[in-house]
Amino acid sequence: MLAFQLAHAADGGGELLPEVRVQAGRELEGYSAPTAKSATKTEAALRDIPQTVNVVPEAVIRDQGAMSMQDVLRNVPGVGLSSGDGQRDQVSIRGFSAMADQFIDGLRDDALYFRDLSNIERVEVLKGPAAVLYGRGSSGGLINRISKKPGINLTEIGATVGSWDQRRGEMDVARKLGDLSWRVTGAVERANSYRDPQFLKRESFAPSAQYDFGDSSLLVQGEYTADRRVTDFGIPSYHGKPADVAPSAYYGAANAEDVDYSQSRVKAIGATFSHRFNSALSLKNAFRYYDYSLDRNNTVVGSVNEVKQTVSLNRSNLRRQEDGYFNQTELTQKANLAGMAHQLLYGVEVGQQNKDQVTISQSNIATVDLFNPVLPVLPLRLTAAPSTDNLGILTVKSAYVQDLVSLTSQWKALAGVRYDVFEQETHERRAGQPDLSRTDKAWSPRAGLVFQPDLRQSYYASYSKSFQPSGESFAVTTSNADIAPEETVGYEIGGKYELFGGLLNAGASLFRLERDHIKATDPTTSKIIPVGTQRTDGIELTLAGNLPGGVQAYAGYAWLNAKVISSVAVDDGQAIQGKRATLSPDHSFNLWLSKDLAGGFGLGGGLNYVGDRFANPGNTVTLPGYTTVDAAAWYRTRPYELQLNLYNLFDRDYIVSGHGSNKNLSVPGAPRHVALTVKLRF
Repeated sequence: MLAFQLAHAADGGGELLPEVRVQAGRELEGYSAPTAKSATKTEAALRDIPQTVNVVPEAVIRDQGAMSMQDVLRNVPGVGLSSGDGQRDQVSIRGFSAMADQFIDGLRDDALYFRDLSNIERVEVLKGPAAVLYGRGSSGGLINRISKKPGINLTEIGATVGSWDQRRGEMDVARKLGDLSWRVTGAVERANSYRDPQFLKRESFAPSAQYDFGDSSLLVQGEYTADRRVTDFGIPSYHGKPADVAPSAYYGAANAEDVDYSQSRVKAIGATFSHRFNSALSLKNAFRYYDYSLDRNNTVVGSVNEVKQTVSLNRSNLRRQEDGYFNQTELTQKANLAGMAHQLLYGVEVGQQNKDQVTISQSNIATVDLFNPVLPVLPLRLTAAPSTDNLGILTVKSAYVQDLVSLTSQWKALAGVRYDVFEQETHERRAGQPDLSRTDKAWSPRAGLVFQPDLRQSYYASYSKSFQPSGESFAVTTSNADIAPEETVGYEIGGKYELFGGLLNAGASLFRLERDHIKATDPTTSKIIPVGTQRTDGIELTLAGNLPGGVQAYAGYAWLNAKVISSVAVDDGQAIQGKRATLSPDHSFNLWLSKDLAGGFGLGGGLNYVGDRFANPGNTVTLPGYTTVDAAAWYRTRPYELQLNLYNLFDRDYIVSGHGSNKNLSVPGAPRHVALTVKLRF
């Protein structure tokens, strides 16, 4: 994609002419993305958005050899990595859990699974409360994956081999035949792991087709992903830190491959109809239906006896079966009112999710040595009565409006509001347990002001608010059915800059987020923990684009002061009030540099620094800070490319993620490893 901006701007003045985009085969955008879709639901220039939006483009994902959402999100400042119970993508954003804040092409995708990157063009992370367009959730922000779509001619086949017997094949085939275009992406992966006895079996397939007729178009997309792996909760703690054991140490069943596995399957189909009435008015209707199943079986650390240096193990069988749909209808209008240019968005969204779950658990199923565990052979299924057995039905009806207005040549404003009616029902199957329901109604506003003294600078201030209902993405229970939604209020000021003639983009933001009435669930006891009120003050800096000398750069820094400022809760014998939010380091920094050399060769490298984090709300276990260094080298021509990626170059021991609610579930990071990728294009 080649983009040209024509401007009479030698002195920063003159009128900016419309952007011209020319399709030119398959050319990646580079490290700097000038626009994003997530913040406004339209393709808007980042400099016009009074909010932080981090875009991880396809070029960065490719050069780093990213294999997972965790790999991608390491590039985003202010993001903390969670173990996700060993069966799903999960992070915190600006100190707040974002487990359910996953979207694809602007539609909610909160099923609990590991997502594949074979169908993803780029990942956008919208920071701060975003309920104005997306509804419930998003205290610290949300993650929106932008999928690959038809409209180009391409045949690309790739294969990756790497450490621990990694084998992955990918395909991306696209054709444009007049008004009809189609695309098929897919991947098959098999691997072992540095985590004994971890393994991975994954398949992903995503066909799509688009038909253009006059001023209208219809895009149909399908998706299938299957993923099977050991449910890995990580290692226990000892004397305030993760136990000093090998990265391979596993605390579960000796026959884990057969009894400690998670098997998820996601099938989805969507359709997007777009119609342009004229140059000022357009309509879009987007629909997505999904079906998700999870068979999760795990053995997990229950408690640690530090005196005896032993670990008790708990076991669970969990079944989830979900299906649901979301439908969004949006009307975009461009208008000149009172001498000002407006871009108005009117939208309605309806949706329903049916979430069936059954959980059977047994505590103290075995006891093993802390430092030299002799693992027990365990049965696959438990015979105890279910601790959870219900069907949750979540229904949303909402309407929203937004206006991006040019007040003058230097001032812009973005304002909007959304009204949600969110209904939750729980139908219990356990004897003696009541059915439950609640309905929440919420207004979610956002307002921001942008000042642009010239074409290279943009300064902004914004206010936003979101709500988090009980359960949010789970069935309500007797412990939370009477609890009103939590609320998050966000304030942010910042600046965005174009350097070196627009080749390099920089950003800086200063923000405060405050969330009231927070609650959390301890995975060991299943009890609701009344965390209270949490406040995050922070600074984020970003840099993306081209440095002098043809070097591409992608960098970010975050300082987070995320604390619980009011709480009556106690965790691990410590009052939570005054403690830091879990999985949120004071300081974090990421840097990736690359340069294309002569003859198709290129080099890349970078580092990732994460400061100390706390594993649990009581802050009694610290996950030590770490720095990892990665490197890459490639040879690329139009017919093929060969790329070598080296990860954790200096073989650093570190903890990559924790649970966030429990001190004993922390996952060691991968030792030094390598991946070799070959791609062919026809």
